[in-house]
Amino acid sequence: MTDFRIGALTLDEHSVATRTRAIEQEREVAISDLLEKNFFKLVGSPGGPYHLTLSVEENRLVFNITLESGEAQGRIMLSLNPFRGVIKDYFLICDSYHKAIQTSQPHQIEALDMGRRGLHNEGSTLLQARLEGKIETDFDTARRLFTLICAMHLKG
Repeated sequence: MTDFRIGALTLDEHSVATRTRAIEQEREVAISDLLEKNFFKLVGSPGGPYHLTLSVEENRLVFNITLESGEAQGRIMLSLNPFRGVIKDYFLICDSYHKAIQTSQPHQIEALDMGRRGLHNEGSTLLQARLEGKIETDFDTARRLFTLICAMHLKG
């Protein structure tokens, strides 16, 4: 049986600069959820499970994919430029959301949360589109990967 999933994931620590406890916790949850259940199919590969290393090099998001044995399967590079606007907006609304939790009315918090989720979905859909023809994922996997991209993007 072919196994199209990520079995292990590493974030290049040089690509992640800013570290608050909240960011670390979000990263840990995204990685844990991703490894628990995901669909990840490298086009042209016979299957995994895969070990995925995510990094940022010269304004590019790099997916370095090996089998768990270490055998190289592929290296996919995506420009971060198409993601910049949605990531910037996502960070702004997340900041507003976290501030609102302290002082705002429930309906204001809910509106910000809906906006936050909408931007996260937009980033996830964009990721799936940018990976088209290279890597197939389901939407939940793309959402968790987008969370990790945001955590890595804090450096830039």
